[in-house]
Amino acid sequence: MHIDRRRLLNGCALLGMTMLLCPGLAAAQSGTQSPLKIGVIGSGHIGGTIGGLWVKAGHPVLFSSRHPEELKDIVGGLGALARAGTVAEAIAFGDIIFVAVPYGALPQIGKDYAGALKGKIVLDATNAVASRDGTIAEEAERSGTGLTSQKYLPDTRLVRAFNTKPYMIFAREANRTPPRLAIPIAGDDDDAVRTAATLVRDAGFDPVVVGKLAEARRFQRGAPGYGQQVSAAELRQKLSLPQ
Repeated sequence: MHIDRRRLLNGCALLGMTMLLCPGLAAAQSGTQSPLKIGVIGSGHIGGTIGGLWVKAGHPVLFSSRHPEELKDIVGGLGALARAGTVAEAIAFGDIIFVAVPYGALPQIGKDYAGALKGKIVLDATNAVASRDGTIAEEAERSGTGLTSQKYLPDTRLVRAFNTKPYMIFAREANRTPPRLAIPIAGDDDDAVRTAATLVRDAGFDPVVVGKLAEARRFQRGAPGYGQQVSAAELRQKLSLPQ
């Protein structure tokens, strides 16, 4: 078959120019996910670290605090995609909400922002600590952290994630040479779990879906999946999950 070389070259040049002028089309052609707006509730060590990794991956993030002015150092070092605001502003801003607060704060957050949180995908990185959180920690131990979190954040599409390691490990091991560090996740909403898995990858880790929220107790504090600094294949083996 005869190919018109000039026409082929002109077509390639036109395609290249289209991709240059229309980055959205280029992203669609390459399969790149669109950025997700993320609101962070609790911008301490975990919230600041994971939120920062998402900013570096191209996601706009609003870090929140009761005193947003105290977050200027965090957002100042992350560039234009990072902002600071109140909790209400973070919830309004975010397609996804990342919660990284002391576990005892969940009931008040759920009460104060019930309407704004309704229907939102919420990634829950909280851990119940008896010495700090009191009786709610006993409830989480008895019922499982996943189901307890859902009780206090009703009508949210909750996914447990990023609760199993200290922030120093997340900061050091993100985007390491494969095999990457495994992050166990669990949730009842399949679409929310898929979104959470994407964000785990974007932060530089490999997601391992452990199951529904009831199964999140398998990687809460003191459980076999907690604190594991292993690959996805190794974590699946430790938790007897399909490879």
